[in-house]
Amino acid sequence: MASIEVRKETCVGCGACVPACPFGAISMKDDLAVISDECTLCGACESSCSFGAIIIRTGESGEIEMDQYSGIMVLAEQRDGMVDHSTLELLGEAGRLAEVDGSKISVVLLTEEAGDWPDKLIGYGADTVYLAEDPQLKHFRTEPFSRITERLIIEQKPAVVLAAATTTGRDLMPRISKNLNTGLTADCTELAIDPANGGLLQTRPAFGGNILATIVCSDTRPQMATVRPRVMKANEPDDARKGKIEKIELSPEDLASRTEVLEFKPLDEGEIDITEAEVIVSGGRGLKAPENFALLEELADLLDGSIGASRAAIDAGWIPYPHQVGQTGKTVQPKTYIACGISGAVQHRVGMQSSDRIFAVNKDESAPIFEFCDEGFVGDLFEIIPLVIKEIKRRRK
Repeated sequence: MASIEVRKETCVGCGACVPACPFGAISMKDDLAVISDECTLCGACESSCSFGAIIIRTGESGEIEMDQYSGIMVLAEQRDGMVDHSTLELLGEAGRLAEVDGSKISVVLLTEEAGDWPDKLIGYGADTVYLAEDPQLKHFRTEPFSRITERLIIEQKPAVVLAAATTTGRDLMPRISKNLNTGLTADCTELAIDPANGGLLQTRPAFGGNILATIVCSDTRPQMATVRPRVMKANEPDDARKGKIEKIELSPEDLASRTEVLEFKPLDEGEIDITEAEVIVSGGRGLKAPENFALLEELADLLDGSIGASRAAIDAGWIPYPHQVGQTGKTVQPKTYIACGISGAVQHRVGMQSSDRIFAVNKDESAPIFEFCDEGFVGDLFEIIPLVIKEIKRRRK
């Protein structure tokens, strides 16, 4: 059995562990930390103690009791009452992972008002939806969201916890993993379950995107990962699918936060967010100058698409950063992706490789992009793109 110990000879009575405990299970008595029966062994106090005075012992051998953990938990992301598409992608991937060992899938939804989203999430693959509704959950704030989620993880003991690698997921997951003293792999582009031991194989770009590393957290649970949006595929919803909706009871302590949202201002990029675009026309170093993006804009307008760019074009100052596709930009999944003057290095590839159809124009026949595009055209983009534009206009007359 797991247990917790306070070393009297080491504790200095600083009290740092008291506010660190999300369950209020620690008090100070005679300059010594005292832990009550409310303790859930989450490990937050152990992590907060700079003197090593608090120790959690897990099992007789000092190892995590792996058989207590099962299932896949997805952390839903919502804005203004709408669940982000990245959550649906994670549910689709969770379903594919669950096929290996029959795992159950749960979703944590924290929001002001859920509407019919819990039923929709079940239709997209959830077996259980843990739902918390409160006006203070309208906008993401680190402390209450992490506190509530952490408590659920401790209670439900999922073997795997997934969140999107968005600004929200990148804020929430490291805090939770630190408090639970478990591993976290960020920015995954591929996931798999090892059928031999149930380990989560987490693949992500490493060393500047030059290699793809597969990481396994073999000695801790839960196994936690953030996944790049637009990399995984969402399932088609099944309205007949059945599942459970469990309400989370909240206390004032759950919602306490040292920050307050005064105003929410969405970023105005002047056009559709490229992560939502169905057609993207992207330009790279081969465009040679910023004014040449006008050629791609004309093609994108004819196709009701948006403009993307490689990092080289962004670094050159030819087009603003919100258009960047790739490892250090946005991950997109349009129906059609047209790469113009882009070599197709792995840093760009990881941001657009899940597009339904990829077309490439490059005068270098050995460019890496020709290795994975659906259709490639070797030639000068300043000759090919005007001909494409002319043909589209001709057919629409």
